[in-house]
Amino acid sequence: MSNERLRSALLASGLTIQRLADEIDVNPKTVERWITQGKVPYRRHQYATAAALKVDVTTLWGDNRAVESAADLTKAEIVTVYPHRHTVPSGLWREIYGRAQKSLDVLVYSGLFLSEDPLFHDLVKAKVEAGTQVRILLGDPDCAAVRQRGIDEGHRIMDGKIRNALVLYRPLMRTHPDIDLRLHDSTLYNSIYRADDEMLVNPHVYGIGAYMAPVMHLRRLPGGGLFDTYANSIEHTWEHARQITDQDIASITGA
Repeated sequence: MSNERLRSALLASGLTIQRLADEIDVNPKTVERWITQGKVPYRRHQYATAAALKVDVTTLWGDNRAVESAADLTKAEIVTVYPHRHTVPSGLWREIYGRAQKSLDVLVYSGLFLSEDPLFHDLVKAKVEAGTQVRILLGDPDCAAVRQRGIDEGHRIMDGKIRNALVLYRPLMRTHPDIDLRLHDSTLYNSIYRADDEMLVNPHVYGIGAYMAPVMHLRRLPGGGLFDTYANSIEHTWEHARQITDQDIASITGA
């Protein structure tokens, strides 16, 4: 029996079978079988399809065939996990941020590797010029949380890394004042790199630097909770962070 609800949702979305297949990373013939033969996709594909078509998953497949448990849905939001940050493909950060249309967020203590990347700077410029909201949250180099994180990582130079990042971001802030950069004094348990409904989460692990800690690639799905948990962390930190000016950067860095 064909799945006319899926066929109708696909037509309403304006997507083709090929475009939907590309979006959720399956073979177009697989999507055709879902429609013409009523085949039921794997759970992760059910939710990915619903997200791509911007409908509730139960609109496409009945409650008895959709993911019913929060645990299953949480797993579906995890695209992949990397054992260490340094094993993440080098271009993935820019690839994810390149897909941002509404918001681009960086929540870190220093995130020095990004501030050192000229291609990331070019991407940020292009995004803010296109109307994307860009928010960069760095740790306050003089706060207790930053000092403690440096001790936890075993190098005691976290404050210096943040000052380096500020120096590197300063020319970007001068030419593109719409980029919003703030300093926070929060105890971060994760560095979070978000682009719209996609993010990379880098947990902080005691005794090692962030580059040695794992990274989760997440994609928001309707009704899921894992992505939003980390997204809410960005918002809470942002609300209590302090906006800084060019003069503030000069005072903090001595530049």
